[in-house]
Amino acid sequence: MNFTRRDTIVLGVAASALSLYGGGVVNAAEGDMIDVAQLMAPAGGVVDHVQGSESAPVTVIEYASPTCPHCATFSNEVLPALVKQYVDTGKIKLIVRPFVRNVLDAAVFMLAEAAGPTNFHNVLSTYFRTQTDWATSETPRDAIFEIATQLGFTQATFDAALTDQELFTGMEALREQALNEFGLSGTPTFYVNGRTLTGNKTLDQFAAEINPLVPADFVSTGAGVASAAETPDATVEPTTEAAPSTGGTRSPASPDTMAPTEPAAMPVAPPQ
Repeated sequence: MNFTRRDTIVLGVAASALSLYGGGVVNAAEGDMIDVAQLMAPAGGVVDHVQGSESAPVTVIEYASPTCPHCATFSNEVLPALVKQYVDTGKIKLIVRPFVRNVLDAAVFMLAEAAGPTNFHNVLSTYFRTQTDWATSETPRDAIFEIATQLGFTQATFDAALTDQELFTGMEALREQALNEFGLSGTPTFYVNGRTLTGNKTLDQFAAEINPLVPADFVSTGAGVASAAETPDATVEPTTEAAPSTGGTRSPASPDTMAPTEPAAMPVAPPQ
């Protein structure tokens, strides 16, 4: 998709992300092993934002799409407990990577990147919590901007974040790598020390994968650095003083377990 400055700023005057959820679900191969060294060499120069200890015995990587309702369910309902039980105790390090299916996905991740590493996860979790507000809006650009202002963005910093062509190109490279090298076929997809887990997963399902990988003599580090996933009311300071983040509503549940990888909508053309 061609992500121009003008397309980025308008973001689609009458787009509804409900159309992005359509299509058949193509399941990736559950349990497939991917080389960890390959997984830890992301394409595109996009820097990973790692939660947890670098020395954790288990690495969990999630490929996420902000317009994916299943990713929102994970972020809203499972992630806080996963962070408390496994990240803050030093058992896992968690990496959330962008999987851009459409221009709205790109916009959210670009704002998260612009907020800086200490606020990346807070911005992302805020947009997951408010997914039903902005992703179904007839004017998604305005809805995304309204939330961004509550996170501390100004019009200038918002526009600057959404015109980072280098970052967008990098996220596209990440997407192609996930498709072509890792066989990813839907979001969310997780890799637990290289083992593929697809679709919605409960905390118990994660525990069944993670616990056998933690050494028997592992000593918990106790409560770690507070994660943005557990501090949703944190504020962001891209360049100016921030306001409290929005609360929003939770993404609706869906009978499907994954969102399809192929983008169902291209960037919407600017108004005539």
